[in-house]
Amino acid sequence: MSSVIQQGGSTTGKIPREKGLDQTLALLREGYEFISNRCGLFQSDIFETRLMGEKVICMSGEEAARIFYNPRLFQRKGTAPKRVQKTLFGESAIQTMDGAAHEHRKQLFMSLMTPERIGMLKDLTQQYFAIAGYDWEGKKAVILFDEMQQILCKAACKWAGVPLNEAEVEKRAGDFGKMVDAFGAVGPRHWQGRRARKRTEKWIRKVIEYFRSGKIQAPEGTALHAMATYRDTEGKPLSVQMAAVELINILRPIVAIATYFTFCALALYEFPKTREQIVAGNEEDLYMFVQEVRRYYPFGPFLGARVHSGFQWNGVPFNKGQLVLLDVYGTNHDPRLWDDPFLFWPERFRNWKGGLFDLIPQGGGDFHTGHRCAGELVTIEVLKTGLSFLTKQLEYNVPDTQNVSVSLTRMPTLPESRFIIDQIKLTP
Repeated sequence: MSSVIQQGGSTTGKIPREKGLDQTLALLREGYEFISNRCGLFQSDIFETRLMGEKVICMSGEEAARIFYNPRLFQRKGTAPKRVQKTLFGESAIQTMDGAAHEHRKQLFMSLMTPERIGMLKDLTQQYFAIAGYDWEGKKAVILFDEMQQILCKAACKWAGVPLNEAEVEKRAGDFGKMVDAFGAVGPRHWQGRRARKRTEKWIRKVIEYFRSGKIQAPEGTALHAMATYRDTEGKPLSVQMAAVELINILRPIVAIATYFTFCALALYEFPKTREQIVAGNEEDLYMFVQEVRRYYPFGPFLGARVHSGFQWNGVPFNKGQLVLLDVYGTNHDPRLWDDPFLFWPERFRNWKGGLFDLIPQGGGDFHTGHRCAGELVTIEVLKTGLSFLTKQLEYNVPDTQNVSVSLTRMPTLPESRFIIDQIKLTP
């Protein structure tokens, strides 16, 4: 599909339209495959449907992603539903901003993602892995996902300069996890996420206040120092609440890496030959495996934006204010981009040049000025560290009495058992 964009004007282009009053229940039933199912049915990368009573355009593929991340055409303001802001992002956070204000705030986040700072986080993660390994040796079994949330919560807070007592690690890690788990949820999971966010914001507001009053210290370059001292495009500091929201937007995604790490463990179990390649391999083998985990396993199902001003793409009209969803899962499994996309094959990344709009598990486009997740580089490096520990420093058994199936209808998803391991030993 060619990328022909026209601003305004009339059009005779037709877009497939799904029949029915509303497809919200179908989205909940089909989950990650909702958009790709319809793209296949309509034989089109784009179609119109109705969700939560609103007309929505859904798109999939590399060219769709390229259009979706054009800041002249789309904006994030007014896109994230309040239910998502009140659980996952926080209200008025960076994910809801556009233009110069977004770029300025994005540079704040990117300033924390220097090679030196990422290296420090990797070192901390490695230290907490080693400590956890000694603890696991004395246990009959552990739930890997739960353990990873706690490891990453401790590493993230230490790295960010946020005080965290050992006695509260499980609670804080669990709350970060509930905030993520509330995405796409209705009922109890949603309300658990809202309560978790309230508790977390209350905690981090106090941390911001203590720092600003001098009761606690944090080195320059840490996330706590950066958020508490940041000034916006008008030279104004963030309110205590806003500083807390953005600091949480540093901590929460690091804890959320536990999901990808659990999928790494699942991949080692489901595709045992890959373990042999990693053990005998080098840094590149770790990188390829991590990238394939991020491509192959489901993380975010789709992303949303609203049309900034009217335009046409390939004759299809996009009207100002219209909600558009980009198919993340489907794009990561698009056979035009990935040979045999439902085959787990890390080798596909050996000579991969790195596109901005094909591998999009955490968003697409440019890191520094666009809406691609600032934490993607952190995710890759932390996963490489964890994967090295899991394959080269730990021996364990995966009991077959558990359920490791992954549902594509639950958003977000995990192995059903959250991946249990036993007979754990640190290697000499």
